[in-house]
Parts: sequence; C-alpha cells; structure tokens
Amino acid sequence: MGLQSKRRSFYKFCKLAEDDDENDYFFIIDEINRGNLSKIFGELFMLIEKDKRGIELQLLYSDENFSVPPNVYIIGMMNTADRSLAMLDYALRRRFSFFTMKPGFNTIGFQTYQDSLKSNAFKKLISCIKQLNSKIAADISLGEGFCIGHSYFCGLTAKTATVRTLTSIIEYELIPLLKEYWFDEPEKIIDWSDRLRSTVK
Repeated sequence: MGLQSKRRSFYKFCKLAEDDDENDYFFIIDEINRGNLSKIFGELFMLIEKDKRGIELQLLYSDENFSVPPNVYIIGMMNTADRSLAMLDYALRRRFSFFTMKPGFNTIGFQTYQDSLKSNAFKKLISCIKQLNSKIAADISLGEGFCIGHSYFCGLTAKTATVRTLTSIIEYELIPLLKEYWFDEPEKIIDWSDRLRSTVK
C-alpha cells in the first residue's frame, strides 16, 4: 500500500476520525467488490474488523503504530446484478454486514416525485416496470438482485418528463438491459419491449 511514502485516503480519514471521537465518520466505497481489497486497505485490512477497532498495530512499512478508530464506519456499495462479478471473497464477507436495497418505486419519496411530474405516461411506465420486476424476481436465472431500479427514472421534472425522454430511457437503457437478461429467450424480450413502448404511446 505504500503508506510510508504516501498517506492514502483511508489512512487520512482514520486520522481525522481519531481526532474527533465525538462524531461518527462514514467511509463510502462504491462498487467495493470490483476492487482489490488487499490493495485498498493493505495491512490495515485486519484492523477494520469489529473486535480489532482501536487496537494499534505497527505498520509493516513504517515505524508508526496505527489503528482504525471505532467511530469509523465503512460502507461498501455493490451491484449484485453485474454478471461479471465473482463470488464475494470470504475475507470481505466476514468483515461486513449486508443490507439489500430494493427498487424504491413504492417509497413515499418516489411516489411524491412521480406525482410532481404530472405525467400519465410516466405513471404507466412505472406501473409496467413494477410488473416487469415481478417477472424478473420470479425468474430462476435472475432473481430479485436483477430487478430494475428507480435510478433510471430520477432527475426528471414536469418539463423534462416528456414522451421523447421516456422513449429514450426505454429504447437505450431498458431494452438493452432486457436483451442481456434474456439473451436466450427472445420472445420475452419482444413481449416486454412492446409492453414498455406501449406505455408512452
């Protein structure tokens, strides 16, 4: 990791937390399962374990004693629908608790957002996506981890939630995704592509 020559982000972050033990610090790593954790944490990997917090260890490449403070929380984000990802390394799995984030179409926040768009086409499209997600979740080769998330539809306004914009999402984001999911079941791709397109006509 080369801590002796460069103080990397996680090291600096821990030092900040150590000097401010009255507050909690959250270190967020996007797509953590794509990274080489031995390179991300190096010799500090052992020190992120719950029962090792606050215990000082002499760093291998320096004379410094170092610990990961108990007020540091590491949040690793990952997309389980990525087929290119290997099974999680046991060393990673045993150091983290896991929480599944499902699509938020039924949350109050998303429903309020949907109402603010005042778009019948948007409502029809989201209703279709919910039905599609039920099929994806029930598909033995896919499952809940492959359900379509709400992020495809965020950031729109009453002015930008046009048929043209929604059609673009369907044609260039959703249908290509379905072609990946059901590459060997073309009839499903045709069926759901037609259903999605019909929502904005």
